[in-house]
Amino acid sequence: MDALERVSVETFKEALKTPIVAVLDNIRSLHNVGAVFRTADAFSIQHMVLCGITATPPHKELRKTALGATESVSWEYSNTTLEAIERLKSEGYVIVAAEQTEHSIDLSSFAVDTKKQYALIFGHEVNGVDQAVLDHCDAVVEIKQSGTKHSLNVSVSAGIVLWHFYRFLGK
Repeated sequence: MDALERVSVETFKEALKTPIVAVLDNIRSLHNVGAVFRTADAFSIQHMVLCGITATPPHKELRKTALGATESVSWEYSNTTLEAIERLKSEGYVIVAAEQTEHSIDLSSFAVDTKKQYALIFGHEVNGVDQAVLDHCDAVVEIKQSGTKHSLNVSVSAGIVLWHFYRFLGK
């Protein structure tokens, strides 16, 4: 840890966080959830909200990919994503989903306002972000792709989107 200049979990928990909440909307894979925890730790995000069928710590499979990040990253569980985003909106968060829609904005074109805090929603591996949730979002961003699949693993998408916002909002 010293050679890598890593902080302790206790120091990390007390440190100033990036004003981002990652909201996981019914993510079925424990490995994906764990990977998002690790990314959240890497970018010092403020909090995670695990919704619906999304697995919660402690869990052996989740720990495999989280590598301890479930201990460092603040998180909570919400029965539904709609409940979570309604609360986050009332707390002043701008709600942004990562999804491919007719009106989505290319992520590289999305102007991150450094005076705001964001809740970023990542959806189910097959079905994406639920339409009812999309209807309550302030914006929807899409990662431009040029391959044949036109989709990314949700943990990869989360990493790209979180990094984009972190570039503007990180310490």
